Amino acid sequence: MSFDSEWSQLKADAAGQQSAHTRLNQLPADPGGGGGASATSGGGGSDLVVHQDDLGAVGHEAFILHGELQKVADIAGAGANKDGVGSSMQAAKALSDHHFTMGAALSTTVSVWSSQVKTVLQMCAHISNHLDYSKKAHGNDDAQIAASLRNRDGSAVSVSEISKMVK
Repeated sequence: MSFDSEWSQLKADAAGQQSAHTRLNQLPADPGGGGGASATSGGGGSDLVVHQDDLGAVGHEAFILHGELQKVADIAGAGANKDGVGSSMQAAKALSDHHFTMGAALSTTVSVWSSQVKTVLQMCAHISNHLDYSKKAHGNDDAQIAASLRNRDGSAVSVSEISKMVK
């Protein structure tokens, strides 16, 4: 199932469950810390707010991490010979050829490491892509809502006015 169809299904499910509420609790912020807000939906408390800039910043950091990790974590390809075999795998083969059991262990280590690096790279890519998508989708949603909610004079309805309407 693609992300778009899954997202559409989740939005449809959420719209069908009008009585469902989400509540996120968080410990109080440390005096010098960044602080967090508890969020409740449906009465009391403060609403969870995520700014588009925050989504973009986290997505960008995931993108940067992906690029840096891709450059430095490839031990399988580091020091590759003309056949494209990295120095670690060359060493594993040389050890195995001389009947050292460490050769097989080194080969296994390189394989496991490479698999785990690929998993982390995929996770970074998914985070970056998802947050970029979320930022764009929420921006479009905000624009549609702003266009549909207007005062009689044509000005946008403020968030505080919307909150009064909902109560």
